[in-house]
Amino acid sequence: MRLRLAVGATGLALAAYGAFLVLSRQGLGDWVEIAAWLAVGVVVHDGVLAPLTIGAGLLVSRRLPAVARGPVAVGAVVLASSTLLAIPVLGRFGARPDNPTLLDRNYVVGWLVLAFLVTAGAVVGTVVRARTVAVAPVRGGGRPGARAGG
Repeated sequence: MRLRLAVGATGLALAAYGAFLVLSRQGLGDWVEIAAWLAVGVVVHDGVLAPLTIGAGLLVSRRLPAVARGPVAVGAVVLASSTLLAIPVLGRFGARPDNPTLLDRNYVVGWLVLAFLVTAGAVVGTVVRARTVAVAPVRGGGRPGARAGG
């Protein structure tokens, strides 16, 4: 309990310091930009990303076996979020010929490795879930000792 209180107090202190820095070092023009950035973030998330995620989830969930839905959903959210964050480096936005150290590696290969690992994780998660479901006893109205899927 004391550790929780210490962590919570530290978090509140850091948040208060951050708020102080924002309030003391920003001009009116900066506040307008901050408000616009926050508003656009909410609109894009609630108006574009959330409906697309829900729609894709509905479409995919009808085509996948029940045992694969959870791992595939987790993998899709991880990969989609990572892809959105990687768009600036994947598109090499901000690259300058006079400073080759800004974007100094092949980020597409890195993203492909990430996509492979996330996909492999979803496959492994599905296999583990399928084996767990096949071994777990049926709960509720099943016979004692009966196994699901069999």
